[in-house]
Amino acid sequence: MTQNAQKPMSQKTTPTRPYQPFLLRVLHGITALCLIAALLTAYWTYDTYDGRWGGIPLPKFPDIEGIHGTFGLWTLLIFPALVVYACRPGQRRLVQPDTFKKLAQVGKPIWWYTLNRITNTFALLALTFALFSGKMMGSSWLPAGELSHAWYYAHLISWVVMVLSLALHLLMNAKVGGAPLLLSMLTWRFRDKDSPAHWPNHLSQWWVVTQQGAWQGWFQPMTAMIALEISILVSLVAAWIIPLFKP
Repeated sequence: MTQNAQKPMSQKTTPTRPYQPFLLRVLHGITALCLIAALLTAYWTYDTYDGRWGGIPLPKFPDIEGIHGTFGLWTLLIFPALVVYACRPGQRRLVQPDTFKKLAQVGKPIWWYTLNRITNTFALLALTFALFSGKMMGSSWLPAGELSHAWYYAHLISWVVMVLSLALHLLMNAKVGGAPLLLSMLTWRFRDKDSPAHWPNHLSQWWVVTQQGAWQGWFQPMTAMIALEISILVSLVAAWIIPLFKP
């Protein structure tokens, strides 16, 4: 018998499961949980204090606004770390310099991958808009029945945009990777080199090189991806600062 004929049938190759970096899964997972909780409590807040455009018969719960604000705050605290990761180690998952060129290849696999990158980027921008508009609101507006503020309308619009972007994000990832890709973001397994045990060492090394002046080249060269990162981070910082000067 030949050597090929002696190979057992059990040696058939199996499809490789997609692997996501563990840090990405942690940042993405925490942000997603806080965001979904914020979206749900945001609707309950609208239903309690507004409801002008219809709703479902939820119990009136005046404290829900504070709960929504808490989830929004948690999202705002973790989101910058996800932005930095997405725009640096994970930038291949976002829009690329040749995005418009690849969009011309309608129906081909690269077209779907490009659409997926666009929806991923859109989700980051939508969440930035939601967090910024939420911070611009006054905590006393809704309890006082003040429903005509521009920032309140902006925050309502951001809720709709965020829900749509989240749906597109899930649908496009399901399209390009199917269930294996979606499930790869939910598993807690990680490779040895990806272990959280290495994170303190990585952080200390980063701090050493930062002290040595590496931060001066943090935003060089100035690419579209770096510009996206800066614009989002500046918006998030402004969301903290601007309310301090509001009357």
